[in-house]
Amino acid sequence: MADRITVIGWDGTPLTEAAGAALAAATLVAGAPYQLNALPVPEAAERITLGNVRQAARRIAEHRGAAVVVAEGDPGFFGVVRTLRRPEYGLELEVLPAVSSVAAAFARAGMPWEDAQVVSAHGGRLRRAANICRAHPKVAVLTAPGAGPAELALMLRGVHRTFVVCEALGTPDEDVTVLTSDRIADHVWRDPNVVLVIGGGAQGAAVDEAAGWLAGRPVGYPGAERGWALPGDAYAGAGRVDGEPGAPEALPAHVRALVLARLGARPGDLVWSVGAGSGALAVEAARFGAAVVAVEGSRSACARLTVNARRYGVEVEAVYGSGPEVLGGLPEPDAAVVESGGLDVVRAVLARRPERFVALPRTLAEAEDVHRAIAGAGYRADGALLQTAPLRPVGDGDGLALGAGGPGTLVLWGEQIL
Repeated sequence: MADRITVIGWDGTPLTEAAGAALAAATLVAGAPYQLNALPVPEAAERITLGNVRQAARRIAEHRGAAVVVAEGDPGFFGVVRTLRRPEYGLELEVLPAVSSVAAAFARAGMPWEDAQVVSAHGGRLRRAANICRAHPKVAVLTAPGAGPAELALMLRGVHRTFVVCEALGTPDEDVTVLTSDRIADHVWRDPNVVLVIGGGAQGAAVDEAAGWLAGRPVGYPGAERGWALPGDAYAGAGRVDGEPGAPEALPAHVRALVLARLGARPGDLVWSVGAGSGALAVEAARFGAAVVAVEGSRSACARLTVNARRYGVEVEAVYGSGPEVLGGLPEPDAAVVESGGLDVVRAVLARRPERFVALPRTLAEAEDVHRAIAGAGYRADGALLQTAPLRPVGDGDGLALGAGGPGTLVLWGEQIL
């Protein structure tokens, strides 16, 4: 392997004395074309264009001499250090970082960023990066060719955000542009760039309480309540929705706990909650960090859903409508739950192929139809009837007795068969 390997982070400013000395002594230098052209690379040194990092790492491992890898900003932050440190290359590194491109981007925007989520769109992760932007009010996206500002804005169509596009940071061609998401796709953007995606309704006092001590905290932290599967009265509009005909009761906490476990919501996922009512389940899925679209056929329930999302500091997109036709324009789900809507809605959701699916049929006959639909769509189907009986104090409070149990709730679920 190389006698000495130095990874230099470069942000366009003059090199430090240590970085300059390492570069001057290098017999192999790897970096982007613009970096190799702009820096004083020794004439006798072998030059490697840093496109495929793994190929470059193999070449560096074979090299005898002093190797330098030039990267943008801080190479230990979503940078080349992770790949170069893979055990199969056996490389020992000295890392000389500069200001990261994310820190530089927020500095150009004049914004703090300890409360931001930072995601990479490299490696085919544009859709997951877009879901983080749906779920969080402040996100830095490290873009990639074919996964830049325009493509990200198209993924977020219909979701209002402000984009701060920082092009060619640290170079003479540096440019910072602020546009709303609907105008981003009209431009051609230069690489490399960092995009700050700002906005959404989840900003407020609940978010500000944690500022200054916990960086990159999960979405919705801290909320007004600790934990999840909260009691129904923790949400506005708990119980039957204003006596509306056919409106379902709010899901009990123990049912929400099972549904959330089967959905497995996580950051980067998009969850559909169809027939969402006042949104207790949708809000709790969002508190796990997932992006959530809640579909509801009652305007008053949609309004309460928005109130509940704001209360717990999360972003939930409320879509008014009912029936399969409203689902056609929604982005692809990773997980979905049909809280109400019937067999036709179940089939329409399954047709969009979420990895995980949950349904809450109202009768045993409906449950049989839904189970067949789940299995017929290529899922591993299962289910349960959940019933609970409350514990009531008796006598002077030292004893407990079982109270009367409710009728129970049917829960069916499915996971894609790989």
